[in-house]
Amino acid sequence: MEVLKYIFKTFIVYLLLCVATFLMLRGIVRYYPMQDNIGFLKFKQDYIHILPWKIAFYTHVFTIIFALLAGFTQFSTYILKTYRRFHRLMGKIYAYDVLLINFPAAMIMAVYANGHLPAKTAFVVLDCLWFWFTYKGVAAAKSRDIIAHKQFMMRSYALTLSAVTLRMWKIVISSFVYIDPLHLYMIDAWMGFVPNLLFAEWLIRMPVKKKASPVLSLKVNKA
Repeated sequence: MEVLKYIFKTFIVYLLLCVATFLMLRGIVRYYPMQDNIGFLKFKQDYIHILPWKIAFYTHVFTIIFALLAGFTQFSTYILKTYRRFHRLMGKIYAYDVLLINFPAAMIMAVYANGHLPAKTAFVVLDCLWFWFTYKGVAAAKSRDIIAHKQFMMRSYALTLSAVTLRMWKIVISSFVYIDPLHLYMIDAWMGFVPNLLFAEWLIRMPVKKKASPVLSLKVNKA
């Protein structure tokens, strides 16, 4: 029964990740012609002429999907045990994508974010935490601290998923209450990653059920 529950939970998680990645791909494809008046760019016309911002935007859009896909493989016990080299390869792709490509790109975008200081602050905090957790996860792996490695990478991937949840919360909030676009973006900037991180912390700190030791059970019965 426990095995079936584990399989079911794993299936649900990967199904949600598949849906999230598919939605991200749909969003990315429309930017392929690199037109300056589609999607999110409609609201960034004041910055579209700034070359560093434009480079950062397209870099982030076209490379974040690799971090999402790489994350698929990092939390599977089966892949870790059976395809260890593949796990390491995808882990390196994820780390390089976050640390060397998306961290600087996202920081530039954070500085020019809509929503004034509240939103800018949210995205700067998100980007710094993203870098730090990923770096600590890599460092833990190199020092063979597997538990710390897994925990830091769970936090890191929770922040990677903010690329999806940021859009999700905007739809959810606007469906229930009307908030003007500027204030909605301020709220959404924080909602996009704070709940993700809290959920990751809950998973990390959730107590693991341990099977009772036969010796302990024998002592209890004798008593």
